[in-house]
Amino acid sequence: MNKPRTRLRRSLVAIAAAASLLAMSACSIQTSGSNGSGSSGASGSLLFGADGGNPTFVRNFNPFAPTARTGAHYMYEPLQVVNAIDGKATPFLATGDKVVDPKTIEYTIRSGVDWSDGTPFTPADVVYTFDLLKKTPALDLLGQWQNIDTISSSGSTVTFHLKGPNVPAATIIDQQIIVPEHIWKTVKDPVTWTNEKPVATGPYVVGDFAPNQYTMVKNTKYWQADKVAAEKLVLPASNTSLQIVKGGYDWAYSFIDNVDKTWVGANKQHNKYWFPPGGTISLIPNLTKAPFNNVDFRAGLAAALDRDKIANDAEQGYVKAAGQNGLLLPNAQSWLNPSLPDQGMIAQDTQKALQSFEKAGYTQQGGKLVDGSGQQLQLTITTPNGYTDWLRGVQAVQSQLQAIGIAVTIDQPQPAAYTQAQNNGDFQLLMGAFGGAGSVYQDFNTLMSSQFVKPIGTAASGNFERFSSPQADALLEQMRSATSDSDQKKIAGQLQEVMYNQLPVISLFYGGLWGLFSDKSFTGWPSESDPYATPATWTENSLLILTHLTKAK
Repeated sequence: MNKPRTRLRRSLVAIAAAASLLAMSACSIQTSGSNGSGSSGASGSLLFGADGGNPTFVRNFNPFAPTARTGAHYMYEPLQVVNAIDGKATPFLATGDKVVDPKTIEYTIRSGVDWSDGTPFTPADVVYTFDLLKKTPALDLLGQWQNIDTISSSGSTVTFHLKGPNVPAATIIDQQIIVPEHIWKTVKDPVTWTNEKPVATGPYVVGDFAPNQYTMVKNTKYWQADKVAAEKLVLPASNTSLQIVKGGYDWAYSFIDNVDKTWVGANKQHNKYWFPPGGTISLIPNLTKAPFNNVDFRAGLAAALDRDKIANDAEQGYVKAAGQNGLLLPNAQSWLNPSLPDQGMIAQDTQKALQSFEKAGYTQQGGKLVDGSGQQLQLTITTPNGYTDWLRGVQAVQSQLQAIGIAVTIDQPQPAAYTQAQNNGDFQLLMGAFGGAGSVYQDFNTLMSSQFVKPIGTAASGNFERFSSPQADALLEQMRSATSDSDQKKIAGQLQEVMYNQLPVISLFYGGLWGLFSDKSFTGWPSESDPYATPATWTENSLLILTHLTKAK
C-alpha cells in the first residue's frame, strides 16, 4: 500500500523518527484502570487500556473535540496515516498523492469504500471536510487552512492549491480525518456536537456503551475488513497499573513502575513492552503573563533545573533528558545544528540562573527570590491529575526551584480540565508536551507559528504558550519553500537557535510512548525491531496496528 513518493515529497517524509501530540502528548495520558476481567482471545475480543473515564465515560465521539472518546480514532480515517516513527505515509482513504509542483498536491481518493451506515464514501466527502474546517476554524486542529488556498475535485482526484510553495503541506493534509457530508451537513454546531451515534469508514463502530466501559465492534462494511483480527475492542473507564497487570490486558498505554518486574513478570511468556520516545516533555510558560514574557526570566528557569535528575525521577531511566533544540533525539540526530552548545543541552547552573533572574528584576534575599518590593516569587505549575510520572517530574522541578528561593505550587486538574486550561491559556506554567508528528517542520510549526496564537480564553490547537516571533515565522515560511534536504536542515538549524535563545518552552525530558502488549491472543505488535507504528493509542497511528494484528495460533 505504500507507494513511492516523488523526490519533492520524500524530502519531507524522510525525516527521522518522532511520535505523538497533543497534543497532546507523548505522556501518560491514558493511565487510568480496568475491570480486571481477562482478555478473551478465543472470542476475538481485545482488552484495551486506551481510554480513561473522568472517572466515568461521557458519550462523545466528535473526532474534533478535545474530550472525544479515544475510540473515535478507530473509526475515522485520514487520507493517509503518517507513521510518527519514520514519517512514512500509508494510504487509507486516499490511494496516494502526487506533488504536481510546490504549490499543488493531488490525491487519488479510494473507490469502493462505504460509510458504516452503507452510504458510499466519495471525493465530495473529502472536499466537504476541508470546507468544514475552513468554515469552522475551531475544528482545524492541524492548521490545514494556514497552507491551503483552494480545493478542487474532478472524478476521483482532489487537488489542493496551496497559498505558496509548501513542501511540508502534504504530510499535514495526509493526516486529516474525513467525516461524512450526509451526516455532518445537518449539524448546527459541529464544535459542541457530541456525535453519539458516529458514522465513519474505519475498522470499528461503537458497540455497547456504559459509563464504566464501552466496546467497539468490527465494522463489517470496512473496506479492508480482512485485515482486522480483533472482532471486538473492550475499553474500561478505569485502567490502573494494578488492573492492567492483573487483568489480562492485550494492549495498554500506561507508565508502569519497574515494568520488567510488574508487567513482564506477570506473564514472562507473552507480556512485552516498547517505550520509544514520543515527544518532548516541557515546562510551557504563559507568554501573555509577566514574568514569563521576559526571556531573561525564562533563561533563569532553564538554568535552575537539573534535567537528568528530573528525567530519572519522572521516568525511572526509561527516557533521557532533553536539550533545548526542539528535536526528538537521537531520532532526528541528522537535523541537529552542530553549532548549538552541547547539542542544545542546558546544564544546571545556579549562579547563571540567579544572574538571569536579576536581569528580570528578581534577586535572592534571605534565601528567597524576591521582586523589587521584597515579595517572594510564587509560581504555579499545572499538571494533569493521574499522570504519576509527570507529577514526579513536576515535584523534582518544584524542589529545584524552591532551593533557590521560589515558592512553587502544583495544580492538578482532571485531564479534561487540564486540556481546557492548556488550550485556553489558563495557566502560569504548564507541564506539557510538543513534537512527535513525524515531521520536523510540523513540530516546529505547531510549537512556534504565530498563526496558532489565540487570545486568552479562546481555544488554541497549537502554540499554547502564545509565542510570537517574526524571526520564527519567517524561517517557517522559508522551510515551506525549501525543496532539498540540505536547505530544510539549514533552516531547521536556525529554528533550533530560536528555541535555544528565546526559550518559548523549557524542554525537560523525552516522553516515552508506554506501549504494553500481550501476544497471548494477538500477535504482530510494533516493536523496536519492527517500528511500523508507534504504540500510541490516541492517534490514527492506531489504525496501522489494528489492521496489522493477527490472531495467535
